[in-house]
Amino acid sequence: MLATIWTIIAPVLLCAGLGYVWARAGRPFDTAMVTSLVTTVSTPCLIVATLGRSDLDMAALGHIGGVALLVLLTTLALSALAIRLSGQSFRVFLPSLTFANTGNMGIPLCMLAFGKPGLALALAWMMVYSVLQFSLGLAIVSGQGMSLKLLRHPILLSVFLAVAMVAWDLSLPPWLYNSVKLVGDLTIPLMLITLGVSLSQLKVHHLGKGAAFALLRLLMGFAIGWAAVSLFDLTGTLRGVVLIESSMPVAVFNYLLAKSYNRGAEEVAAMVMVSTLVSFLTLPLLLALVL
Repeated sequence: MLATIWTIIAPVLLCAGLGYVWARAGRPFDTAMVTSLVTTVSTPCLIVATLGRSDLDMAALGHIGGVALLVLLTTLALSALAIRLSGQSFRVFLPSLTFANTGNMGIPLCMLAFGKPGLALALAWMMVYSVLQFSLGLAIVSGQGMSLKLLRHPILLSVFLAVAMVAWDLSLPPWLYNSVKLVGDLTIPLMLITLGVSLSQLKVHHLGKGAAFALLRLLMGFAIGWAAVSLFDLTGTLRGVVLIESSMPVAVFNYLLAKSYNRGAEEVAAMVMVSTLVSFLTLPLLLALVL
């Protein structure tokens, strides 16, 4: 069991560590360019290539999408309650408590733990979170309301295409599938390396409230995930993906939004840093539970 867990954790730590050391050594890394490449090109390709060739049907996609939405909305409600009771800012802490790192960490872990079925389910989970983070999450932080620009985002367009392929049992021509898959394969290593680079660049002068909310994010996420798998009696790969994705730390993207809109970037940076480091320490226990 320990050897199996290490084979899952090691690639994640090594890739993220590579990004961290690379950035700390002063090597050039255009985070904005790589993030744009991942979100607008490689991730949509990965979604289409994986879901277009997976064994998932519409029922399975609807199942994992429904559970993801339920977990997210429950997390949103409990986070809002916690923030209200503590008297803190909703615009600073609500997005960070709600939107976990289902992409940079969740997808690689699910793929390494459960192979292609885990990757397909994790991508479906991430699609739900991405759509809501680029709409609801952005609206909360900015205070500017929902934007119709979301409808033109490549990730959402790839979601529509992938769902259509599953619904009508369509497939890409071999030459196009191989091309899309090749680009999509860039996603996971780039996600992990970028995670390491981003962690090295976070400026945390004090932990305080950020550290407390970081621990709340991890405990609450796991508790809600456990409640979901128990409520719906989920088993196997689906159970593992739900628990892993629910238990992920604060997404780095929350820090980028907080910094862009001047919404307590230091507190959000502390949440990202503390929750990620604690998550690395608790991953063996989480994986032992799901395997």
